[in-house]
Amino acid sequence: MSDITIITTTAIDTGIVAGARRELVNAAKGTGAVIQGYADALCLSFNVRELANGASLKMWYELRGKDAKGIKAERALFVADMTEAGFGKGTIDVYWQRVKEASGYVTAGNRVKGASDTDGKTAAELKTIINRILKAEESGEDCHASMILETLKDAFIVLTGESFDANK
Repeated sequence: MSDITIITTTAIDTGIVAGARRELVNAAKGTGAVIQGYADALCLSFNVRELANGASLKMWYELRGKDAKGIKAERALFVADMTEAGFGKGTIDVYWQRVKEASGYVTAGNRVKGASDTDGKTAAELKTIINRILKAEESGEDCHASMILETLKDAFIVLTGESFDANK
Protein backbone atom coordinates (compact mmCIF):
# COMPACT_ATOMS: atom_id res chain seq x y z
CA MET A 1 0.00 0.00 0.00
CA SER A 2 1.37 3.44 -0.88
CA ASP A 3 1.51 6.52 1.30
CA ILE A 4 -0.73 8.54 -1.03
CA THR A 5 -3.51 10.47 0.65
CA ILE A 6 -6.66 11.04 -1.34
CA ILE A 7 -8.30 14.39 -0.65
CA THR A 8 -12.05 14.03 -0.44
CA THR A 9 -14.55 16.81 -1.08
CA THR A 10 -15.23 16.87 2.66
CA ALA A 11 -11.58 17.66 3.31
CA ILE A 12 -11.65 20.41 0.68
CA ASP A 13 -14.87 21.93 2.02
CA THR A 14 -13.63 22.07 5.61
CA GLY A 15 -9.86 22.54 5.24
CA ILE A 16 -7.51 25.39 4.58
CA VAL A 17 -8.48 25.43 0.90
CA ALA A 18 -12.06 26.32 1.80
CA GLY A 19 -10.91 29.08 4.13
CA ALA A 20 -8.59 30.55 1.53
CA ARG A 21 -11.33 30.34 -1.12
CA ARG A 22 -13.78 32.19 1.14
CA GLU A 23 -11.19 34.90 1.83
CA LEU A 24 -10.57 35.35 -1.88
CA VAL A 25 -14.29 35.50 -2.69
CA ASN A 26 -14.93 38.00 0.10
CA ALA A 27 -12.01 40.18 -1.02
CA ALA A 28 -13.18 40.03 -4.64
CA LYS A 29 -16.72 40.98 -3.64
CA GLY A 30 -15.37 43.93 -1.69
CA THR A 31 -13.29 45.31 -4.58
CA GLY A 32 -16.29 46.95 -6.23
CA ALA A 33 -17.27 48.70 -3.01
CA VAL A 34 -13.72 49.95 -2.44
CA ILE A 35 -13.47 51.22 -6.02
CA GLN A 36 -16.85 52.93 -5.68
CA GLY A 37 -15.75 54.57 -2.43
CA TYR A 38 -12.62 55.97 -4.06
CA ALA A 39 -14.64 57.11 -7.09
CA ASP A 40 -17.14 58.87 -4.79
CA ALA A 41 -14.28 60.61 -2.96
CA LEU A 42 -12.80 61.81 -6.27
CA CYS A 43 -16.20 63.10 -7.40
CA LEU A 44 -16.74 64.98 -4.13
CA SER A 45 -13.25 66.46 -4.22
CA PHE A 46 -12.67 67.27 -7.90
CA ASN A 47 -16.00 67.61 -9.76
CA VAL A 48 -16.73 71.21 -10.77
CA ARG A 49 -19.99 72.15 -9.04
CA GLU A 50 -22.54 74.92 -9.34
CA LEU A 51 -22.36 77.12 -6.25
CA ALA A 52 -26.13 77.61 -5.92
CA ASN A 53 -27.24 73.97 -5.69
CA GLY A 54 -24.03 71.91 -5.73
CA ALA A 55 -24.93 70.12 -8.97
CA SER A 56 -21.95 68.77 -10.91
CA LEU A 57 -21.20 70.85 -13.97
CA LYS A 58 -18.14 68.90 -15.03
CA MET A 59 -16.92 65.52 -13.85
CA TRP A 60 -13.33 65.13 -12.63
CA TYR A 61 -12.40 62.89 -15.56
CA GLU A 62 -13.51 65.61 -18.02
CA LEU A 63 -11.20 68.28 -16.60
CA ARG A 64 -8.40 69.54 -18.84
CA GLY A 65 -5.47 71.92 -18.52
CA LYS A 66 -5.14 73.96 -15.33
CA ASP A 67 -8.53 72.68 -14.13
CA ALA A 68 -7.09 69.15 -14.01
CA LYS A 69 -4.08 70.07 -11.85
CA GLY A 70 -5.53 68.49 -8.67
CA ILE A 71 -6.71 65.28 -10.32
CA LYS A 72 -3.35 64.90 -12.11
CA ALA A 73 -1.61 65.13 -8.75
CA GLU A 74 -4.01 62.54 -7.28
CA ARG A 75 -3.42 60.23 -10.25
CA ALA A 76 0.35 60.49 -9.66
CA LEU A 77 -0.14 59.55 -6.01
CA PHE A 78 -2.40 56.66 -7.03
CA VAL A 79 0.26 55.37 -9.46
CA ALA A 80 3.00 55.74 -6.84
CA ASP A 81 1.00 53.85 -4.18
CA MET A 82 0.01 51.08 -6.59
CA THR A 83 3.61 50.76 -7.84
CA GLU A 84 4.89 50.58 -4.27
CA ALA A 85 2.35 47.84 -3.59
CA GLY A 86 3.90 45.84 -6.46
CA PHE A 87 1.38 46.43 -9.25
CA GLY A 88 2.49 46.95 -12.85
CA LYS A 89 1.44 49.70 -15.26
CA GLY A 90 -1.24 47.58 -16.94
CA THR A 91 -2.94 46.70 -13.67
CA ILE A 92 -2.71 50.30 -12.47
CA ASP A 93 -4.33 51.55 -15.69
CA VAL A 94 -7.14 48.97 -15.40
CA TYR A 95 -7.91 50.01 -11.83
CA TRP A 96 -7.87 53.71 -12.75
CA GLN A 97 -10.28 52.95 -15.60
CA ARG A 98 -12.57 51.07 -13.19
CA VAL A 99 -12.54 54.09 -10.86
CA LYS A 100 -13.44 56.40 -13.78
CA GLU A 101 -16.31 54.11 -14.78
CA ALA A 102 -17.54 53.95 -11.17
CA SER A 103 -17.61 57.77 -11.29
CA GLY A 104 -19.89 57.71 -14.33
CA TYR A 105 -17.44 57.65 -17.23
CA VAL A 106 -18.73 55.68 -20.22
CA THR A 107 -16.05 54.14 -22.42
CA ALA A 108 -16.36 54.28 -26.18
CA GLY A 109 -16.74 50.48 -26.23
CA ASN A 110 -19.76 50.70 -23.94
CA ARG A 111 -21.56 53.30 -26.05
CA VAL A 112 -23.88 51.21 -28.19
CA LYS A 113 -26.29 53.39 -30.16
CA GLY A 114 -29.95 52.84 -29.41
CA ALA A 115 -29.40 50.20 -26.76
CA SER A 116 -29.25 50.78 -23.05
CA ASP A 117 -30.31 47.40 -21.68
CA THR A 118 -28.25 44.22 -21.68
CA ASP A 119 -30.34 42.48 -24.36
CA GLY A 120 -30.22 45.50 -26.66
CA LYS A 121 -26.47 45.87 -26.30
CA THR A 122 -25.96 42.14 -26.83
CA ALA A 123 -28.16 42.18 -29.95
CA ALA A 124 -26.17 45.13 -31.35
CA GLU A 125 -22.89 43.32 -30.69
CA LEU A 126 -24.22 40.11 -32.26
CA LYS A 127 -25.20 42.09 -35.34
CA THR A 128 -21.65 43.42 -35.59
CA ILE A 129 -20.19 39.92 -35.23
CA ILE A 130 -22.57 38.44 -37.80
CA ASN A 131 -21.81 41.21 -40.30
CA ARG A 132 -18.06 40.71 -39.76
CA ILE A 133 -18.40 36.99 -40.54
CA LEU A 134 -20.57 37.65 -43.61
CA LYS A 135 -18.06 40.23 -44.90
CA ALA A 136 -15.22 37.74 -44.44
CA GLU A 137 -17.16 35.05 -46.32
CA GLU A 138 -17.98 37.46 -49.16
CA SER A 139 -14.31 38.38 -49.55
CA GLY A 140 -13.34 34.69 -49.66
CA GLU A 141 -11.44 34.88 -46.37
CA ASP A 142 -10.99 31.65 -44.43
CA CYS A 143 -13.26 32.21 -41.41
CA HIS A 144 -13.71 29.50 -38.80
CA ALA A 145 -16.46 31.56 -37.17
CA SER A 146 -18.65 30.70 -40.17
CA MET A 147 -19.34 27.39 -38.41
CA ILE A 148 -21.30 29.24 -35.69
CA LEU A 149 -23.00 31.80 -37.95
CA GLU A 150 -26.43 30.16 -37.82
CA THR A 151 -26.22 29.86 -34.03
CA LEU A 152 -25.41 33.58 -33.81
CA LYS A 153 -28.34 34.42 -36.08
CA ASP A 154 -30.62 32.28 -33.90
CA ALA A 155 -29.40 34.12 -30.81
CA PHE A 156 -30.13 37.43 -32.55
CA ILE A 157 -33.68 36.26 -33.29
CA VAL A 158 -34.20 35.26 -29.64
CA LEU A 159 -33.02 38.66 -28.39
CA THR A 160 -34.82 40.87 -30.90
CA GLY A 161 -37.78 38.81 -32.06
CA GLU A 162 -36.86 39.45 -35.67
CA SER A 163 -34.72 37.61 -38.19
CA PHE A 164 -31.29 38.96 -39.03
CA ASP A 165 -31.10 41.30 -42.00
CA ALA A 166 -27.57 42.27 -43.01
CA ASN A 167 -28.86 45.39 -44.74
CA LYS A 168 -30.37 46.92 -41.58
